Amino acid sequence: MTRPLIITDCDEVLLHMVVPFRQWLEEAHDVHFDMRERGFVEALRHKDSGQPLERAAVWELLLGFFETEMHRQTPIAGAVEALHRLSEIADIVVLTNITQRHQQPRAHQLASHGLNLPVQWNQGGKGQPLAAIVAERSPSVALFIDDLAEHHHSVAVHAPGIWRLHLVGEPEIAAHVPPAPYAHARIDNWAAAEQWIIERLAEGPAPDDFPAIHGATVA
Repeated sequence: MTRPLIITDCDEVLLHMVVPFRQWLEEAHDVHFDMRERGFVEALRHKDSGQPLERAAVWELLLGFFETEMHRQTPIAGAVEALHRLSEIADIVVLTNITQRHQQPRAHQLASHGLNLPVQWNQGGKGQPLAAIVAERSPSVALFIDDLAEHHHSVAVHAPGIWRLHLVGEPEIAAHVPPAPYAHARIDNWAAAEQWIIERLAEGPAPDDFPAIHGATVA
């Protein structure tokens, strides 16, 4: 058994992403990003015509942002301070959906904000890579934090017994995001989230309280 383990996402949990991404799109690409749109791809539209960008163009812009604009990202209020305190009682790993070539830049980016944390890159659902991290470290208790509901579903399927916190740290979009049904809690500010995390880590492993999803097909 090792210390408790926190596995956290980065964008919109530790660092703002959609707001600086929107600003860059407006400034450099004449693209409007309406964050109220339900689908990420549908949210990006040409300013002159109002037509949505093709899916390939959206992902090209997203990769371009991570190539040259990560310096625009700033910490979510309270995140850095909370993680510093939580690191006194738990190990922390960042599990972030980026490409492999952005893994080291992401680690440097977080370090520039005072978060010297191991970073694991991922593509797709986070349940299987999270299960691998937990198997390798054998923590006494583990807790997962992410802003996207699909990752909570994936973790619930592939890594039962892990506490799951749905946290959307960007105020401009939090009100438009419904609570993730497979998370144990939804908390969008780090002051309250930190206390909830401390209490769950002290409580021990999460109950396997979503039996209906076992055997479901999920990324």
